Amino acid sequence: MNAVIRRRFIVLLVVTSLVSATAPAQAAPKYVFPIQGCSFTYGRYHHNYPASDILTKVGCLFVAPTSGVIDEVNRKDRFTWKTNLGADRGGLSISLIGDDGVRYYGSHLSYISAKVVPGLRVKAGETIGKVGQSGDAKGLAAHLHFGISWPTPKGIWWVRRGELYPWPFLDAWRAGKDLSPARSIKVLEAKIGAVPKIPAY
Repeated sequence: MNAVIRRRFIVLLVVTSLVSATAPAQAAPKYVFPIQGCSFTYGRYHHNYPASDILTKVGCLFVAPTSGVIDEVNRKDRFTWKTNLGADRGGLSISLIGDDGVRYYGSHLSYISAKVVPGLRVKAGETIGKVGQSGDAKGLAAHLHFGISWPTPKGIWWVRRGELYPWPFLDAWRAGKDLSPARSIKVLEAKIGAVPKIPAY
């Protein structure tokens, strides 16, 4: 290799190193759509209270919509139409407190990973369960009931199931945008209180 070619080669290496060092890093998404690996549909409204039913197939993956810590896990389907208890309607379910301070809830599951226990830290997009028809979804189309709320003491099911319509955020996450519900949740909690009365329905 003669001197001219050697100098050009060295200059090329230096320029390549500088470009690599100064190129902006691609940050991991903060939010992802909660269903992965399957086709799905969902509406903008839900009966009686704010939530979204994401229609898909039994066994489709339910993933953490954002990084955070598992809050509550229900592995036993206690629902029966004889009692129709609100606390049991979700069947197998998981709630997650995101790093953004928001609680995300998914229910009517068919499967919950054994590793998913309260206190477990998960990353956005990590599989935590599978879609099913448990709770009051028995005999209905398989779907993930998805709710967004603020953290509460355990057992406050009427808040956990959903207080803010998820569809604007689902639309954004589906499009690959990191839209956070954190501010809207804080405003709503301040307006109606951390533990509002149980609705009449």
